[in-house]
Amino acid sequence: MADVKEKEWENRVKGLLKAELKRRDITYAQLVGLLADQGVMDSEPNIRNKISRGKFTAVFLVQCLTAIGVNEIRLN
Repeated sequence: MADVKEKEWENRVKGLLKAELKRRDITYAQLVGLLADQGVMDSEPNIRNKISRGKFTAVFLVQCLTAIGVNEIRLN
């Protein structure tokens, strides 16, 4: 049961980040560059895998949202 709930949260967070990328028409390749501008060095395949799995830290989420210019998010 806990695994199911955890997966639901992972999917929710993954969906939130993917929606913000789509809203701004930002590709994973562009995200790599935007993160690099902030000093966050990562490869496109690694970022793609992190987001696809939905298993990433809150720090990574905030780095991505900041890099793409998100100032506020709605959770509902």
